[in-house]
Amino acid sequence: MAENGRKNVFVLGQDEFNEAKLSQVHGSQECEFHSLLDYYYIHSFADNPMSQIMDSARQQLKDFEGSIDGLIWLWDFPGCLMGPVLCEEFGLPTPSPASVFICENKYLSRVHQEKIIPECTPRFWGFNPAEENIVERAELQYPFWVKPVTGFSGHLGFEIKSDADFRQALAKIDKKENLFAEPYWYLEQQIDLPEDMEPASEKMFIAEQIISGKQCTLEGFVFNGEFGFEGIIDSFRYPNRMSFSRYQYPSRLPAKVQRRMYEKAQKILSYVGYDNAAFNIEFFWDRKKDKIWLLEINTRISQSHCDLFKKVDGQLSHKIPLDIALGRRPDLPKRQGDYKLAAKLFLRNFENGTVTNVPNEEQIKRLEEEFDATIYITVNEGMKLEDLKWQDSYSYVLAIVYVGSQSQKELVDKFDQCVNRLDIEVDDRKVRSKQERII
Repeated sequence: MAENGRKNVFVLGQDEFNEAKLSQVHGSQECEFHSLLDYYYIHSFADNPMSQIMDSARQQLKDFEGSIDGLIWLWDFPGCLMGPVLCEEFGLPTPSPASVFICENKYLSRVHQEKIIPECTPRFWGFNPAEENIVERAELQYPFWVKPVTGFSGHLGFEIKSDADFRQALAKIDKKENLFAEPYWYLEQQIDLPEDMEPASEKMFIAEQIISGKQCTLEGFVFNGEFGFEGIIDSFRYPNRMSFSRYQYPSRLPAKVQRRMYEKAQKILSYVGYDNAAFNIEFFWDRKKDKIWLLEINTRISQSHCDLFKKVDGQLSHKIPLDIALGRRPDLPKRQGDYKLAAKLFLRNFENGTVTNVPNEEQIKRLEEEFDATIYITVNEGMKLEDLKWQDSYSYVLAIVYVGSQSQKELVDKFDQCVNRLDIEVDDRKVRSKQERII
């Protein structure tokens, strides 16, 4: 413990956003939070070797003079893979690194899903895009989806409908470079994968049968083998587009469908030995066929959803990894927030261009107070949209807005009014809301 009696909790890749969130979690007053490297450094793997980043983390922990009572990670790659390796080395509560790597590697995860929940697993094929004659050797019929086995935000993901599409996607992959590959290889070498998994881990991209239906994300945790489910968030896309328009909580899916998703999640996570950590799993429900598809497993809370749980249930999701790191089962409230529903909504532009106007801090603050919203502007005046990092392959995020409401109509109306007064312009044209009006 720290001298003041608080427990020393290290936060891997700490940033201002999560520093503020952790301070709002019930019980956080008993903790002294320490940044274990900052967000920018753990994500500097394009410029610094992952071995150097990991050694910096190890050295900081070794040099710490007090007790290390817990370690948490809240970000995608590489934090979600670095955290379990470091926890195991320093004797802290953690899921096994092998179980995390199997879940996070989209190809390895599919291999295990096919064994235990084949009814939820689409057809798939792992490949190395650098090999020759990939198009001719494709093991799936069109259409299919191509993406890296490790990545986030739809980066280097493409819908493939023909040989021409596939060749074009491979050219873009070759041009942009898969920045995750080298750090992933280093981190994988830090753990002992089952022997039958080692050859599979060499496939750095995956092609998958296209699945569809109502998309959602199940959030939960495992603590000493016991499962807990926080809730399900619905995902919406822009009409006739691949890009997300909003994430909304609570889900409107039938209760029996939600229960089936809980069962599938428990089955696959138990099978790979995942324990003592948070998770979120993305599903599709095909209403016509009453069929559930599993899209992917993430071994962390979703920061996109934490404010939604706060607005509706009364507690941030950050309580889950913090409680587990301190050896206690998370106890989460239900429907004790200020709103009946909440959403994270995206303002996007679907063409490249130059940002010619953005609101100032005073304008943003005024709108946040008026709508009880949280607003993040992701662009700067003069920026070319193509320079934005970690975008999906079909659009550019200009702003993100979190709002709560008492009804569906109020929710979308709030967003429309809010962003239409932000006055964000691309190539001197004001970008307006195009949210769906109904579920």
